[in-house]
Amino acid sequence: MDLLPCIVQDARTGEVLTLAYMNDEALARTRETGEMWFWSRSREELWHKGATSGNVQRLKELRFDCDEDAILALVEPAGPACHTGERTCFHNGELDPVPGEALATLERTIAERRSSAPEGSYTARLLADRELAGAKVREEAEEVARAAGGEPDERVAEEAADVLYHLAVLLAERGMELSDAYEVLNGRRR
Repeated sequence: MDLLPCIVQDARTGEVLTLAYMNDEALARTRETGEMWFWSRSREELWHKGATSGNVQRLKELRFDCDEDAILALVEPAGPACHTGERTCFHNGELDPVPGEALATLERTIAERRSSAPEGSYTARLLADRELAGAKVREEAEEVARAAGGEPDERVAEEAADVLYHLAVLLAERGMELSDAYEVLNGRRR
């Protein structure tokens, strides 16, 4: 039985969720059901991710490396990937955020503020006031455009970050995510 490593990545955020192994049967079941199946090396059996926890991973796309000896599964997770309850199995070691994690982390923070609405939270205030959120996006867009006209790169980056933050809050207020805009961008490439 040939086992191939399968890197599982959140299709929406790009975050790596886990590394598991697939044999031909796991790959066939994944394609048939649209949910991830793997081969457990410790139990020596086929397993359906989320069968007991409910944290299934819906398949969006399968990709193979240049040698076709490793798989990348782009998924829509329905909960944590790790058996410990962590979002990703890669929650140990050096955990300082890297730039590619910023927007996904921001969206999770906004979602937390939306559900808990802590007293004094600027994010919660924006989420409760669509007009204010829209005004802040306009204000910050003007500021980044002004900064781009002659201010140092650091100021442009700071103002761009403000635009992204306020835009993410505005989308969240409407029940949307940045990935909704990503899909539009991808559609424009065709």
